[in-house]
Amino acid sequence: MAELLILLAAGGGLVSLAVRLRSKSYEVLKRGLDLAICVPAMVLAVPVLLLCAAIIRISSRGPVFYSQIRAGRYGKPFRMYKLRTMSPDAELATGAVWASDDDPRVIPACRWMRCSHVDELPQLVNVMLGQMSLVGPRPERPEIIAYLEKQYPYARKRLAAVPGITGLAQVRWGYDTTPERFRRKLGADLEYIAMRNLMADFKIIVATLPKFIDKQSR
Repeated sequence: MAELLILLAAGGGLVSLAVRLRSKSYEVLKRGLDLAICVPAMVLAVPVLLLCAAIIRISSRGPVFYSQIRAGRYGKPFRMYKLRTMSPDAELATGAVWASDDDPRVIPACRWMRCSHVDELPQLVNVMLGQMSLVGPRPERPEIIAYLEKQYPYARKRLAAVPGITGLAQVRWGYDTTPERFRRKLGADLEYIAMRNLMADFKIIVATLPKFIDKQSR
């Protein structure tokens, strides 16, 4: 009986070790995929970013780029970069809120940048820094996460993965606009975390390509 218990314990330990090694190898390969795509993408993005910078400068006062503090993996805060497509004082009166349909804060000449998602190209820098991945749950702002946790206690579980520029939730459901919509996206994020593998990441990247013409973008 003692020998059986020892064998079971050893077997359980080997299974646990195998799971950890598989997870570690996936993380290494995923990071390699991120860099392999991100480096050439940054080079190709330069002309587009220069065009966008010129339009933003002509259309609105203020900086071309802006950044927000977002909750990264395990809730660690990081500064996420985007092209500025809203007026400089967009959240002066409201604080952190989701964008709405036909949001009046969006600079008219920059609306196409949001519809095509080119405003998110600066997040390639976040990927290079290891703060984000190409694929993963979208990083939310800490204050919005705190608000959502009151309604959905499992919201923090989505922080178990490195946040991404795109993800299963974005492919299925698009933008967060309401807590109810977030509930559906939370389910997709948790599904992704449970099944993470390189093939799933690749399929999500391919499914993201049509989103460059996104009529639901805000």
